[in-house]
Amino acid sequence: MPDAKKITTLLLKKYPNPGIALNFSNPLELLVATILSAQCTDVRVNEVTKTLFKKYKNVKNYAAADLKAFENEIRPAGFYRNKAKMIIGCCQKLIKEFNGRVPSTIEELTTLPGVGRKTANVILGSAFGKQAIAVDTHVLRVSNRLGIAHSENPDKVEGELTKQIPQDKWTKFNLAMILHGRETCAARKPRCGACVLYNECGWTEKDKERI
Repeated sequence: MPDAKKITTLLLKKYPNPGIALNFSNPLELLVATILSAQCTDVRVNEVTKTLFKKYKNVKNYAAADLKAFENEIRPAGFYRNKAKMIIGCCQKLIKEFNGRVPSTIEELTTLPGVGRKTANVILGSAFGKQAIAVDTHVLRVSNRLGIAHSENPDKVEGELTKQIPQDKWTKFNLAMILHGRETCAARKPRCGACVLYNECGWTEKDKERI
């Protein structure tokens, strides 16, 4: 089995200070941006939130938002009806059960409407500075290709990775994996010949993609 610790070292050598692509200035903004990011590019989300965050400055603003108007404001992010209900519902629950604050534990975060482990881990890692691995499509694909995960279930992959990656590097590893998935280990036409993880990779197709 590939050496996950060595993979982590190589990844962080290439990406020593990986950051999240979503723009935010507090946990609430990251919660909203992460919900909007489902099936949407980070670039598009940032375009939407640039205006949104100026109008909706706190939990009460979102909780009191007119549903139809809010749908129109987030429409470019796609799936706007579901996302609008989730965001407004989240903020109403934050007021009712969490004194208007975004909680900082995965158990509490995952009680919010539309917040699964991936979204919760994004918030924990990037808003609260806790160690977390959020398994998105890039992390899922790259982990399975490398051979350090063996499942298409994000929660199972998270469990596999947290057992192998040093805990003090979970968040940086996570963000570096996303960058690696975008820049090198793409879903189609991965750039295996330019990959710093080539010698550690267990993907059987890598030689075909090396040219």
